Amino acid sequence: MNSGSRIELLSPRLANQIAAGEVVERPASVIKELLENSIDSGAKRIDVDVEQGGVKLLRVRDDGSGISSDDLPLALARHATSKIRDLEDLERVMSLGFRGEALASISSVARLTLTSRTRSAEQAWQVETEGRDMAPRVQPAAHPVGTSVEVRDLFFNTPARRKFLKAEKTEFDHLQEVIKRLALARFDVAFHLRHNGKTILSLHEAHDEAARARRVSAICGAGFLEQALPIEIERNGLRLWGWVGLPTFSRSQADLQYFFVNGRAVRDKLVAHAVRQAYRDVLFNGRHPTFVLFFEVDPAVVDVNVHPTKHEVRFRDGRMVHDFLYGTLHRALGDVRPDDQLSAPIVTAVVRPSGPEAGEFGPQGEMSLAGNLLQTPQSQPAYTAPGSGAGAGYQYQYTPRPQSAVPVAEAQAAYREFFAPLPGGEPGAAASLPEGGGDIPPLGYALAQLKGIYILAENAHGLVLVDMHAAHERIMYERLKIAMASEGLSGQPLLVPESLAVSQREADCAEEHHSVFQKLGFELQRLGPETLAIRQIPALLKQAEANRLVADVLADLMEYGTSDRIQAHINELLGTMACHGAIRANRRLALPEMNGLLRDMENTERSGQCNHGRPTWTQMGLDDLDKLFLRGR
Repeated sequence: MNSGSRIELLSPRLANQIAAGEVVERPASVIKELLENSIDSGAKRIDVDVEQGGVKLLRVRDDGSGISSDDLPLALARHATSKIRDLEDLERVMSLGFRGEALASISSVARLTLTSRTRSAEQAWQVETEGRDMAPRVQPAAHPVGTSVEVRDLFFNTPARRKFLKAEKTEFDHLQEVIKRLALARFDVAFHLRHNGKTILSLHEAHDEAARARRVSAICGAGFLEQALPIEIERNGLRLWGWVGLPTFSRSQADLQYFFVNGRAVRDKLVAHAVRQAYRDVLFNGRHPTFVLFFEVDPAVVDVNVHPTKHEVRFRDGRMVHDFLYGTLHRALGDVRPDDQLSAPIVTAVVRPSGPEAGEFGPQGEMSLAGNLLQTPQSQPAYTAPGSGAGAGYQYQYTPRPQSAVPVAEAQAAYREFFAPLPGGEPGAAASLPEGGGDIPPLGYALAQLKGIYILAENAHGLVLVDMHAAHERIMYERLKIAMASEGLSGQPLLVPESLAVSQREADCAEEHHSVFQKLGFELQRLGPETLAIRQIPALLKQAEANRLVADVLADLMEYGTSDRIQAHINELLGTMACHGAIRANRRLALPEMNGLLRDMENTERSGQCNHGRPTWTQMGLDDLDKLFLRGR
């Protein structure tokens, strides 16, 4: 700072242009602010007209409550809003826009015209401003009940900002993405978008499940819903519903991920981490999951005012939210079986607690790092499907099926050194499905083996192709995890304990999560305010760098309240073991062996993908086969 200069108040124009730098980055930023105002006004239909990607013209027209003539000049003033009155309102924000800066910021860098009429007014009124002088001009106008905002020549008075805009198509793509997000957030509002006179989007109000599904298809593509698992769960004041894409419907980039908190689209690292953990075991390397998820929580426990564009939020109890999201998605993805994938794609699965509230998520809604790892199959919640979102008009119930043949005996025998002694008896093996009579199982019955790699089977829909090595690898992997969950991990004491220098907060965190480390085979001892001793590590991880692993886990625990690093390392090793123990290519199998593998797949979690995220089986229906041979033409 120049010590010779005096402190002066900024001019209103310059102050607004500085604020505009925070919230008006490009045409998409403008459309976001205008649409949020329309939605907050109670609009049920919003029409958007765009020219030249939004740089030349942005016009938003709604049928909301409108603005009275006396309030029109105030609408363009800084920090003027009808949405909050006091601190209590700010602590329970439900409206999308509430800072009172948007219109003032936009009008400082563009030519803005606002026309509005309330239901009680005899006529509409219009206010205009241009960025140069900021002086509003109010005059009567013709307009139905509602509001129109017209923004022309964005950044006409700030040429440096205009230079940073991209090509017209790029700017329009960003703008269209904003409208898509809001259209997903508010199914009860109709959205219509035109670009350079051409209709791009025409989304009508969606009041029932079928209409909502149509809107999701229009925005995300029909392929998404065909490969998505609808989900709904409510617990401890938290509610999550929407659609999560099956692991096989992944993307090369994170461009089909929509997450809403109380109707507000957010990009949050805590949420992203929870979703990534839930998909960790089933996604191919470098691929990204797809989802449209709505999270509802008491507004008082979430702060939406931590970022000028309100893209980020902060939860009062981040760990509970993280574990709720992770636990719900992990359970839902794990319970998908072949018969679920072969049934109608749009079926809402409602997760309900099967026991007391303290079940999977603990008394405060927690699911600890060890909780998932050491959970037995019997403790999983029941799932209830109340009917098809497409209006199929039927109901059914199902509970997570036990792991087929929980015959973990062979896994335990092969890797006995890694498991702790089992206090009770050995788990028994479930009988395989009889092949005579009854319904045809989802994956049908084996017909033959192809090139020692694939199993050909016939089911009710047609032909099933199975990659036998990939499928058996997943089955072995899940059995190893069950063996570990039933018996726990045995620890290997270190001949010379390793010393680890940490911060005092990290040392406190290690003490707080002592039981988590202990269940995973670690033994940590605090030697001083900023020193830990590692006395024992899991036998499975005897080759790992204990110091780095513990330090990384502590960093995760402090940031997210949970960590998946130990589990990731262990799962990686279990996956390697499963790969070595799985059926090798070119091994000839008899029909009973093939059918045994198919039955195991039907009863094994995540059997649709191998440990590396590749699909293990595919279905070819009779229609697909008929097309190959031009039958019926």
